[in-house]
Amino acid sequence: MDAVTKDLLSRKEEIIKELELLFKTNLKITDWDVPEADDEEAAMLLVSILEEGLEKIKQDIKAGKYKNY
Repeated sequence: MDAVTKDLLSRKEEIIKELELLFKTNLKITDWDVPEADDEEAAMLLVSILEEGLEKIKQDIKAGKYKNY
């Protein structure tokens, strides 16, 4: 196993927890801003937004944006 893979796998749970925290924080903010919101609908929309962000990051990687990060 190479060093990058080993490093990322050792932090996998932390990375997933941080992503979940980002999701929960934004869902909570939406609930504060729009108390009558359907939480399940808001959660699914938020997931779509996060997926869109990940897709942009993937495109940036392919375009070489992180080559010498």
